Amino acid sequence: MRLQQFVESADERALSLVVVNRESPRPIQTMLEGLFDGQPVEVDERRLPDGDDDVVLLVDDGEIVASSPLAALQESILLVNSDLYITGTRAATDVEIPDVVAAMENVRFTLRGYPESNKEKLLLITISRYIERLALESDGGTHRASFQRLSRIDDELGTRRVYERLAASTVDTHVYGVPDWTPPPDFEVTMHGGWTPTFRDSWFVTFASESADGPHAALVALETEPRVWDGFWTFDSGDTRRISRYIERRL
Repeated sequence: MRLQQFVESADERALSLVVVNRESPRPIQTMLEGLFDGQPVEVDERRLPDGDDDVVLLVDDGEIVASSPLAALQESILLVNSDLYITGTRAATDVEIPDVVAAMENVRFTLRGYPESNKEKLLLITISRYIERLALESDGGTHRASFQRLSRIDDELGTRRVYERLAASTVDTHVYGVPDWTPPPDFEVTMHGGWTPTFRDSWFVTFASESADGPHAALVALETEPRVWDGFWTFDSGDTRRISRYIERRL
């Protein structure tokens, strides 16, 4: 099995996001539509006499499966840029995932980075930071994350702060990438270096709690061409453990 097969096994079903009774400015709706442009998520808006204002519904096969205030998407993704995470201005422990985004788990996305898109890749960044939050707030468990280049941990202040905290915690933390950085002795994470395409092109972040009913989450994405990512995320404990075991055995 290859890491790509986890991505290929993700669902390709179509979802809909419906903004109900929008009172927010039109540019917010435009940003939401742009975030999912070309994705298996259609964005629409409706006026419902009995509905609350500025609510976003996730619809799957005609059924409402999740809802979130539109403000939650603004604060977590639409009005955010990646520099907040790179610089550490927004801490991982402050990251929230709107219910409508979390419920898109196991759906396959193809997302573009800058300059092709200002926002699409931020979905992956936000999910990654949220998984790091789960690890930081847990007492034990196993966390695995790839960086393509291990030096990225040192280059990005916000990332370094997260992994310094994980190194000092009880979480068994493993990091993966091209070995172009030597950490200081007190940076107690397990580092895995390599030059194969899996190390160079993969973006995965997983956390598996020690207990079966504890928090579990995984993101897996592969860079299929420069700044284009094919991937998905899941909060299923069984899927997360299978992905974590694959990484442990193959990398």
